[in-house]
Amino acid sequence: MYEMWCWIVVILQLLLAEEVRVPKHTIKGHSVRLECHYDMEGEALYSVKWYKDGREFYRYVPRDDPPGTVFPQPGIIVDLLNSTSEQVVLDPIDLSSSGKYRCEVSAEAPSFQTVSDHGEMLVVVLPEEDPYITGGKPRYQIGDIVRVNCTSGRSKPAVHLAWHINGEQADGSLVKRYEPIVSGPDKLETSILGLEFRVKPKHFKRGDMKLKCLATISTVYWKSNEESVEGEKIQKAPMLESRRAVSSDTRADRVQAASGDALANKYSSGLNFTLRWLLTVVAAGRLLWPSAALP
Repeated sequence: MYEMWCWIVVILQLLLAEEVRVPKHTIKGHSVRLECHYDMEGEALYSVKWYKDGREFYRYVPRDDPPGTVFPQPGIIVDLLNSTSEQVVLDPIDLSSSGKYRCEVSAEAPSFQTVSDHGEMLVVVLPEEDPYITGGKPRYQIGDIVRVNCTSGRSKPAVHLAWHINGEQADGSLVKRYEPIVSGPDKLETSILGLEFRVKPKHFKRGDMKLKCLATISTVYWKSNEESVEGEKIQKAPMLESRRAVSSDTRADRVQAASGDALANKYSSGLNFTLRWLLTVVAAGRLLWPSAALP
C-alpha cells in the first residue's frame, strides 16, 4: 500500500512540473515557437514527442544522433536547427497549421513515466485594408435617422467589429449584424456591422457627433476608423442682430421725424408772424391811401 502511494505521488509531481506554451493566435507566414518545460525530478529523459491533432510530427531522443527527428505532415515545417528538447520551431506557418498541439515527455527505465500537456493554436490571416464606413451624411439634425455600415478587409477568422458613438460603445439595440461574406480559395471572411438610430440632442458634443468603428482579432489585430459629423446649426445670433438693427433704425427714424417736426413748426411760426405783419401793413395802407388822394 505504501509503495502504491509513493508511485502516485511521483507521477503527480512530474505532471505538475510540466508546462506547455502554445500561442493562442499567430499570424500566417510568421514563425512560431512551441515550448515544453518539465522537471524530471531526478529521472533521466528518454524522449520528448510533439503531436498535432493526434499525429506525431517531431521527436527528440537525447541518445539518438541526431537527437531530433521530423515526421512530415501538412501545415508543419520544423526548423530543426532551432528545435531542442524543450522547444520546437515551426517556420513558416499557414492556415493548415492551426490545431491542437500536445507535448509528451517520457522518462528512462525503469519507471518509463510519461506525462503530457497541450494547447490550441489558431493561425490568423490579417486584413490588408483598414475598416471603412459607408452610408453616412456630412450633416445631421435632431430627428434624422443615421444608417451606416462598417466593413472590414478579408481575414481569417472574421474580424470582430464594434461601433462607438462619441467614445462610448453603441447599445446593442442600435447595431445591425450581418453574416460574414466568405470568398476566395482560402475562404477568407469579410465582416459587416450596421448602425441605425434616430439623432437626439445627446448625440452631439459641442455641435459634433463622432462615429467610430473598431475592428479586432484577439490581441494580434486592432484597427479603427472614425468620422466626425456636424450638426445643423440654427443661425439665431444674426436674427437677433437683425431685430436690434431694425429696432435701432426705428428709433433713429423717430428722432429724425421729431426733429423735422420741430423744425417745421419753427419755420411755420416764423412764416405766420411775417404774413400777419405784412397783412397789417397792407391794411393800414389801404386806410391811408384814400385820404391822401382827396383834394
